[in-house]
Amino acid sequence: MLAKYATVREYGQSEIVIKKSRFIGHARPVVSEEEAVAFVEEIKKRHWDATHNCSAYVVGERDEHQKALDDGEPSGTAGKPILEVIKHRGLKNVAVVVTRYFGGIMLGAGGLVRAYTDGAVAGIDAADPIVKVLHREIFVDVDYTWYGKLENELRGRSVRVGDVAFTDRVRALCLPEAGEAERFQAWITDLTQGQAVLEAGEERYFIENEA
Repeated sequence: MLAKYATVREYGQSEIVIKKSRFIGHARPVVSEEEAVAFVEEIKKRHWDATHNCSAYVVGERDEHQKALDDGEPSGTAGKPILEVIKHRGLKNVAVVVTRYFGGIMLGAGGLVRAYTDGAVAGIDAADPIVKVLHREIFVDVDYTWYGKLENELRGRSVRVGDVAFTDRVRALCLPEAGEAERFQAWITDLTQGQAVLEAGEERYFIENEA
């Protein structure tokens, strides 16, 4: 799994008008090529009366699934510019559709490239670009006498903390970045003089700099 990657938070859409043509940018996060294709088809059904629904997507840790579709626009003037925006922004696991309602004025090849580029940017920005960071669950089990110090140290190091259970002992779910998990466990062991019981759990993504 990637240590971190850029994507979008949620579905978003935004509209721009260029020489009387409406360009509606749609973007959303996807987890598979099948989901990306389904999203493109969903937008096509929603805007069945549009002149064009051009699209592109990038899916996979190594961007192994990429596709650009011009949907009737001159070759290379729509799908490719949308794909280039995704790649230029460094986004993964995202699908973008730019819907066009023709306004009666021809834009030319260069104008179309600029229009679909701007439409893709508008859709992506509306979908809220984010960075996801991989974290490792580390369950820290300590006696109550250690918890105050542990809590202060975790806060001082800005370590993400999940649920904390209070029974006969304290069991805190800590979520250091995955690449720091081993050093984190060594630090906790040293901090508690070997009194903490540590258990590693799953890896999962969280949005960077978001509590």
